[in-house]
Formats: sequence, structure tokens, C-alpha cells
Amino acid sequence: MSAVPVAEIVRRSGEIRDAISRAARSRGRDPAAVALMAVTKGHSAATVANAAGAGLTLFGENRVQEGAAKIESLRAGFPQIIWHLIGPLQTNKAKTALQCFQVLESLDRERLAGRLESLLAAEGRILPVLIEVNLAKEPSKSGVFPEDAPRLCEAALACAHLDVRGLMAVPPFDEDPEKSRPYFRQLRQLRDRLAEQFARPLPELSMGMSHDYAVAVEEGTTEVRVGTALFGPREPL
Repeated sequence: MSAVPVAEIVRRSGEIRDAISRAARSRGRDPAAVALMAVTKGHSAATVANAAGAGLTLFGENRVQEGAAKIESLRAGFPQIIWHLIGPLQTNKAKTALQCFQVLESLDRERLAGRLESLLAAEGRILPVLIEVNLAKEPSKSGVFPEDAPRLCEAALACAHLDVRGLMAVPPFDEDPEKSRPYFRQLRQLRDRLAEQFARPLPELSMGMSHDYAVAVEEGTTEVRVGTALFGPREPL
């Protein structure tokens, strides 16, 4: 795979941050409250290295195996990188994921919560997690259905080694970013209800991608997950 040049990443990330700033200020929000995650699925370790050289520190990978290879190759040279797993996690890959990622954004079932708790307890380690919600109940996507989120949240909160930080979602894709707005609003409202129900702050909302991140910022996201707008289209695997 060819690497996206540092200068190009600097230019694109600057444009994205400017758009985040405009969207945040339009709603009276502090732009600094919105983190920019570089999604590197399908991109080379060299591109990740260039992105780190451009000042990015937060990275997301969708697949454990692909992410693990990049993380291992870059660990020594770029210790400042924080890696989030943003794709579905099979229970039998939980141990490998814990060796690579600092945050899991795709907790979607009680069985996985239990497996992670067992592994983390053995290490004496706390893992920040987000609960992934399948807002539109799309069969092709992972995530707990909205009506089942309270039960999963309760189960995760009962795990002493899981730090439940908030919610994540991927709305149905539509070229019109405004079509994502109702889903973003729904996720924020669900987060607020869960925080009230369990009397616990759930400060994080991970929502918004390359085509709709500005709308997500307007609706309260604390993290946007951007790949194509930063690096261009993924190369075929």
C-alpha cells in the first residue's frame, strides 16, 4: 500500500478541525471537546506513521487482526498513539484485542462484557468501553438494539474492570448528512436517559464519520471517526 504524505494529512486534518470548530461554535460548544479519530482500516502502517507525524494521536481500527499488525509495527516508534477498537469483537479474540487496544468502542453483548471482565480481572486492569447501539436495527451491523441498551449497560456497570464511558453508533449511510441527524439525536437522548437511570456520568458519544461529522458535532458528539476525509479512499484489500 502506498502512504498518504504527511503534508496532505496536515492539510486535510486542518480542514476537518476547522469544520468541527464551526459546527461546535454554532451550538455554543467548545471545539476542544470534540476529539478527531483517524480511522485507518485499509490503510498502511506507513500512513499511520505519517498521520502521527502530522500530529494525530487518536486512531481507530475495525478489525483486531489488521489492527494488531499495525500496532505491533508502530508501538516502539510512536508510543503516543492511542488505539481504539471500533469494529465488532468476537469473544475468542478478546484476549488479543486487550493486548493491542486501549479502548473498546463496540461492546454489544453481555457475554463479551463477561469475557472482558474475566481477562481484565486477571491483569488488574481497567478498560474504558463504549456501548455500541444499532439504532436502525440493521442486520448487517453489530450493536445492541436501543431497547436492550439499559440491560447491557447495567451488566457492564456491574463489571468492576470495565469503565463504561458512553455510547457509540453508526447510522444507516446516506449521502445527505442531514439524514443522520435524527439518529445522532436519538443516541444522545439514549445516553442521557441511561446516565439518569444509573445515576452515573456517561460523558462520551462516538458518532459521526467522514460524510456527516459536522452534523454529529452539532448534535453533541465528543468524538468523530474519520477515515476517507483524512486519507482518501481505502485501497482494495
